[in-house]
Amino acid sequence: MHNFVTIADLTKEDILYLIQMAQEFEKNPNRELLKGKVVATLFYEPSTRTRLSFETAANRLGARVIGFSDAKASSVSKGETLKDTILMVSNYADVIAMRHYIEGAAQYASEVTRVPIINAGDGAHMHPSQCLLDLYTIYQTQGKLENLNIYLVGDLKYGRTVHSLITAMRHFNPTFHFIAPKELSMPQEYKLYCKQHHIVYHEHTTFDAETIADADILYMTRVQKERFSDLMEYEHVKNVYILRNDMLQHVKENMKILHPLPRVNEIAYDVDDNPHAYYIQQAQNGLYAREAIFCHCLGITLEDVKNDKTIIQSKF
Repeated sequence: MHNFVTIADLTKEDILYLIQMAQEFEKNPNRELLKGKVVATLFYEPSTRTRLSFETAANRLGARVIGFSDAKASSVSKGETLKDTILMVSNYADVIAMRHYIEGAAQYASEVTRVPIINAGDGAHMHPSQCLLDLYTIYQTQGKLENLNIYLVGDLKYGRTVHSLITAMRHFNPTFHFIAPKELSMPQEYKLYCKQHHIVYHEHTTFDAETIADADILYMTRVQKERFSDLMEYEHVKNVYILRNDMLQHVKENMKILHPLPRVNEIAYDVDDNPHAYYIQQAQNGLYAREAIFCHCLGITLEDVKNDKTIIQSKF
């Protein structure tokens, strides 16, 4: 049994192992490896892709799903503490996937229960399952994880997906380009992390065709209104960087555009049909990555997946 709380806990070998497992699930996503298991999804913050892909992953592996998508519809609204909620749900579930608005909530939950905890996002801190699907998508599109130019654009201050990606890529010698207005620049702790792990990075405030010409991965992010205490500050930066189709004329052939979604205005709709756009396929990969995470947390190995006799062939 394993927790999946932060990508920092994973070695290079762990990451490559989980990518291999996700590849197996992409070939055959419908199985009964989790038949008889109960998965709990506890979402204290709104979610579409993360919650639905966790629940779909559980269903496609034969598990049953319990939980809530709105804490107001649970005893949290009556004042129940996170500790008590986790202990109660642990009585019913074999694994818990949880999103919470407080940084460190998933780590705390893992310390009060023996049931495996999967962090589905904790405040502006980490989003390790999104990170694994990002790594899988990068590997899928580039054929490797090593020595890539990765451009991170937009909300780098509060963006937990970019914080997780920096942490994971420490094993693979990336060159990062941080493109953000000063108000949303990469926090000092992550720049220090890059220096400590000998990760090269460059900072930019301009976002144009020339700036992104050398990108292998262009990772766009949404300016997150819900993280701002001052709405005037949000209004000032919300549309500062918009990717338009005419900015992609001189990019590298292998370059792919990723986005953790949802988008607001930061990717124009005319980009969707560009062959460099890959964010919809990226979201699809969330299913395979989260199937791998469930199996990893419940002690099902890559060998078990490869030798699985419970595969259900799709009728479509």
